[in-house]
Amino acid sequence: MSVLLNDFAVNKSQLILSDKHFKNELVAIANWWIENTIDKTNNGFIGEITATGVVKEKSNRGIVLNTRILWFFSEIALYFNEVKYKEIADRAYHYIQSFFFDHTFGGVVWEVDYQGHCINNRKQIYAQAFAIYALCSYYKLTKNQQVLDNAYALYGLIEKYGHDDTNGGYYEAFSQKWGHLDDVRLSTKDLNYPKTMNTHLHIIEAYTALYSVFNCSDVRQSLITLLGYYHKYFINKDNYHLRMFLDNNWQDHSTTYSYGHDIESSWLIWESVKILGDKDLYNIFKPLVIKLAATCYREGRDDKGAVLDMYDIKNNKNIVERVWWIQAEALVGFLNAYEITGEYFYLEAVAKNWQFICNSIIDHKHGEWHWSSILDQHDSYHHYKMGFWKAPYHNGRAMLEMCKRLQVA
Repeated sequence: MSVLLNDFAVNKSQLILSDKHFKNELVAIANWWIENTIDKTNNGFIGEITATGVVKEKSNRGIVLNTRILWFFSEIALYFNEVKYKEIADRAYHYIQSFFFDHTFGGVVWEVDYQGHCINNRKQIYAQAFAIYALCSYYKLTKNQQVLDNAYALYGLIEKYGHDDTNGGYYEAFSQKWGHLDDVRLSTKDLNYPKTMNTHLHIIEAYTALYSVFNCSDVRQSLITLLGYYHKYFINKDNYHLRMFLDNNWQDHSTTYSYGHDIESSWLIWESVKILGDKDLYNIFKPLVIKLAATCYREGRDDKGAVLDMYDIKNNKNIVERVWWIQAEALVGFLNAYEITGEYFYLEAVAKNWQFICNSIIDHKHGEWHWSSILDQHDSYHHYKMGFWKAPYHNGRAMLEMCKRLQVA
């Protein structure tokens, strides 16, 4: 299947994206997850499925995967108002509640085995944030007060333990009892520093979701303060990339720029600003989010319309791999930039990026999306189709956002 640029109607002043492709792909993503990932033997969802569709029944299960499943199926159930999607959201919520919530010390743990036994009880702030994000969507779907109470309790734990009351910002990780850890990394790919752009971005995402369903002053103030940290410390005003890894005193130790996070941040920050409805924040952040998107557009794209992985600062070169989640965020980020600026070239970027996704990212043989584009795969390619870090969150959210922004019925 190849989607060509002539699938988009063009007139003298505007490029109009065809609505049917995004809605169709949204349904295809949801159907793949329903048909392939439910664990009928051990409850919940399979922990890993390989690139070619082999189910690893005894693989471990991570909180990030499960909260992202909960978020996606809550949102698609709200969008389509279909029971089959709500049933998957219900399944995800009950699994998280039963096996990931720490009912003794609070928060959510990092990892369980295929039978639900906890095997890693660390409290990653990133994970607490994703739990809030997912619970807020599930609350919108169910109006269950306990769900909202759980989300607000997680917010309280982040503020109590995660916030640096001396220097500002949020720490990366804690032990089960909220004690110190020597290694706070989110993954083996990350640097071991206590304050990261990625975690702060997803706390913004979580607090925005919480404020949207629970309009209270403390969450509002936390979100405003958090945006201030992001503005002051993470957005590099010299080049409009993001600083990735910082120490307690906000000294930058980053070795790369992440094009995917640049473009994802541009639209997620803008969502927060819109939710808060503060004119001063609007005036502060509007030029910043435009510049983040413009930098990604100018520096991070290849001639096929794909957005590259990252820039290696030390070696002064791009890392060319084209990863699924970055393409998903680019769709929304560039459309958001068009909505703000009216600049036609951002719509062209969306169209070209969608063409690349359809030709090189969507797996038309086995379903869902490849981790890396088919142009980046080789004989030893091994990235999973579903697993600890791959859920229907980036691509599912991108399809939902495109549908909503294009007013797809």
